[in-house]
Amino acid sequence: MRNTSLLIILVLLVAACSEKQMADTEVKQGSVLFDSVVVKPVGYEYPKDSTFKVLSWNVEHFIDSYDDPYIDNERENNPPENMHLRLGLLLEAFKKADADIVVLQEFESAKFLKQLANDSLPDMGYKYFADIPSHNWYMNVVVMSRFPMGIINGYGSVTTPLPGYFNEEGEEETQNQINTRMWSVDVFPSEDYTFLLTGVHLKAGRGERNIAMRKGQLNLLVSRFNELLQLNPDKNMMVAGDLNAIPGSEELALLMNNPKLINPFTDPVDTAVYSHPANSPGRRLDYMLVNRNMYREAQPGTIKVDTFFSPDTMRIISDHLPLTGSFTKKDKPASL
Repeated sequence: MRNTSLLIILVLLVAACSEKQMADTEVKQGSVLFDSVVVKPVGYEYPKDSTFKVLSWNVEHFIDSYDDPYIDNERENNPPENMHLRLGLLLEAFKKADADIVVLQEFESAKFLKQLANDSLPDMGYKYFADIPSHNWYMNVVVMSRFPMGIINGYGSVTTPLPGYFNEEGEEETQNQINTRMWSVDVFPSEDYTFLLTGVHLKAGRGERNIAMRKGQLNLLVSRFNELLQLNPDKNMMVAGDLNAIPGSEELALLMNNPKLINPFTDPVDTAVYSHPANSPGRRLDYMLVNRNMYREAQPGTIKVDTFFSPDTMRIISDHLPLTGSFTKKDKPASL
């Protein structure tokens, strides 16, 4: 009986150690059970380049030629006459940028982007597309990539507070109308390198209420980032998009100077560099922020506000200028 009890205890100890070893392996891989559930697509070969490039751009009400019957908006129902011109210029800009990953804000849908890539950019290698579109609005955040992507998490179903804001009646407010314009997705540039890409288009406008709405959105992201960093402290993260906040603002501080965030973000672009409006920039609203883990992989001087044409031509495409940045695929464990 004594020997049987000792055997049972030994089996339990071995099982516990195996479970801990498995958990440690999962954390080290930067994912949970992704070694068999999420895999590299059959026939896909990772590019041999040691670096990859990201483009982020608010392309200003960029819509297709079809009326979505579920979206009641005059601009979406009847696209402006210059959309064909803007489309041609945008496609040419994609060719000039030659980015591996493209994040667009104020773009109608990933379906539209996929069709454009298939029809007009067939040799550029864009195979993967994702978004989580709004149910009642036509301006979304979308991504296309040469690299496989993992699970995309959207925040549109979440209600967020307006921290520190009270309306004229002295009451607090909440909102869940614009959180659709944020998502996070794992991207896999190589066999042994991955990062979490968060595409954003935060609430526009000045004033206390709009600032509070942005702070509520960013607090939500900070909470999610901390959850993931607790699983994997080495996780690479990027926040790309139109934050509708200027450098040094209290909103940006939630990502860059927040003691509650386990691994803060850095803005590699000089604060004196502007991105809006495109033809005569006077402020910066657009960012490619990387956390400290990923900052080590940013190629010096490559993250920048970019242009592909003359100022007047850039303004035809959008009222915002894009950001581009290049990164080294460091030898870190990946989930694929």
